[in-house]
Amino acid sequence: MNLKMKKNLFILALICCPWWSFGQTLLTLEEAVGLTLENNFDIRIAKNEVKISEENVTLGNAGMLPRVNGILTNNNTILNTTQTQSNGNEVEIDGAKNLNLNYGLGLEWTIFDGFRMFARHNQLKELQKLGETELKVELLSKVSEVYETYFLLVNQQHLLTTADSIIAISEFRLKTAQNKFTIGKASKLDVLNAEVDFNTDNSAKIRLQEQYLITKILLNNLLIRPSDTDFIVSDAILIDDSLKLNDLNSLALSQNPSLQIQYLNKKIQEYELKQVKANRMPTISLTSGYSFLRSESPFGFITQTKGQNFNYGVSASINVFDGFNQNRSEKISKIQVENTQLLIEKQTQTILTQLAALYQSYLSNLALLELEKKNEKIAKQNLEITLDKFKIGTISPIDFRTAQLNYTNAIIRLTNAELMAKQTEINLKELAGNLSF
Repeated sequence: MNLKMKKNLFILALICCPWWSFGQTLLTLEEAVGLTLENNFDIRIAKNEVKISEENVTLGNAGMLPRVNGILTNNNTILNTTQTQSNGNEVEIDGAKNLNLNYGLGLEWTIFDGFRMFARHNQLKELQKLGETELKVELLSKVSEVYETYFLLVNQQHLLTTADSIIAISEFRLKTAQNKFTIGKASKLDVLNAEVDFNTDNSAKIRLQEQYLITKILLNNLLIRPSDTDFIVSDAILIDDSLKLNDLNSLALSQNPSLQIQYLNKKIQEYELKQVKANRMPTISLTSGYSFLRSESPFGFITQTKGQNFNYGVSASINVFDGFNQNRSEKISKIQVENTQLLIEKQTQTILTQLAALYQSYLSNLALLELEKKNEKIAKQNLEITLDKFKIGTISPIDFRTAQLNYTNAIIRLTNAELMAKQTEINLKELAGNLSF
């Protein structure tokens, strides 16, 4: 093998396209997110919960509309009886049928209840907003999980590509050792060492393939599709290095969904307090009804009665004394409002703390990424020089293997640094409620 062929082999080993990517469908990040939003079970359940809360926002559910009931009563009796009249005559009646039929409509309408119905209607609107915000929490959580899993696959694809390159170099070293042994310029020990290293690199690749395939199964599960669906992901990890902590804090305070849930819970509890206070006010209701009646009886002077009945009225009630339960209920409701405010403050503190800690990791990961990029270039240059020396026989196989391992480790550290930087970027945007989907 001449020098030119060896050089071409090395270049091919570094840039070759892995065999496991041929013929597979490319799954983009946008497609993965779209499938998740459309198919994921937790997201679909959350969307249905929003629909339920929307259906609950009605005037009738708030108690603002009248209630109309249909009434039907039909009582029948059959009697066997003996009657003694005032003149002493006895009258026997067998199978006498007595009929009482009453049917109609009744209306009841509470027109004033201390403004409880208005507080209830506003509370229902806030519950709808709460459902929508909880949906956003689920969306952010699942999309963030898809992002992290997707970029983990990108990372593993990079490592598999590197593994193929390293195996190609180890194979070249093994063949070189075998050729030298054949012509008597190398010992059997050199061949065995080269073969062990070649097998070690293949073993490492098998482990990488295992992790890669498991991650693909996990991503397919998030997308709700068969676990054996085959695909590849893009080979780029683009990192947003422009994030600023002050901007993230401002975004989190205004749109973090977990914090927004606490604000909504406070409003809901405030409307609950208004409903409790409404019990001090009078309740006024209008009543009305229209009914038809029919009665038949074989006894007495009147054997049949028919009629129509219309009634209307107004009723009012007020709580005068209930054993101080009203005071107790108001005090408890006020404490619950205070607790919701405390939860807002607690959630705010937690989010800002998480942002500050994550941002420090983000800065460190960006710095490490730049360092590992430089280190990878140095390791690559060192491997190229070592390979040239190995070709002319001025360096030992052990030194060559050391350079090869240094390059491998540099690639692993670089890809892992890219992944960690991307993950902290994703987590920061999720906390800020600014993750794009």
